[in-house]
Amino acid sequence: MEKIIHSKIVPLPRSDVDTDLIIPAEFLTTTTKKGLGEHLFARLRMMEENFPFNLAKYRDAKVLVVRKNFGCGSSREHAAWALKDWGIEVVIAPSFADIFYNNALKNGILPIMVDEKVVEKIFAIGDCEVEVRVEEQKTVLPDGESVEFQIDPYRKECLLKNMDDLDYLLKNMSEIEKFDKEHLKNIFFDTKIL
Repeated sequence: MEKIIHSKIVPLPRSDVDTDLIIPAEFLTTTTKKGLGEHLFARLRMMEENFPFNLAKYRDAKVLVVRKNFGCGSSREHAAWALKDWGIEVVIAPSFADIFYNNALKNGILPIMVDEKVVEKIFAIGDCEVEVRVEEQKTVLPDGESVEFQIDPYRKECLLKNMDDLDYLLKNMSEIEKFDKEHLKNIFFDTKIL
């Protein structure tokens, strides 16, 4: 099953955007993923009238493009929740903080690592659209250049099938039960020999 995301980008030409900027601590009192999108980048949106997430032209964009070390700082999963609740499905950057990278994937957001030159090329083009082909692991830039990206096969399958870790386990429950039964037989057999 192919998943293609064709979207305008939200350009955020900043490095080292930490999770406290993505979703400030005062909004972390919730245990639900719904509604956090309205607080996405709340501080920056209050300080900068022309901050991209304040502008109507980016409201339906699904792809965020940023500079290096996106999602650094704390391990708050709320950062991924807020991005997803806003509608972001892909974040393109030269590098990500490890915890954010994994939280994004677990919450259905594809973090794509590309060379800094690719990010700068996108920023230089300005308002544009990109196409992300998850199955092919390619991003097609506005000028037609195709840039490959890496993704763990398990996470790729989850994204393609719109599953989280629990969905994946439930989908494979019969195989898990089969393995458990076989494993128990082997343990019982080994103990009898001893």
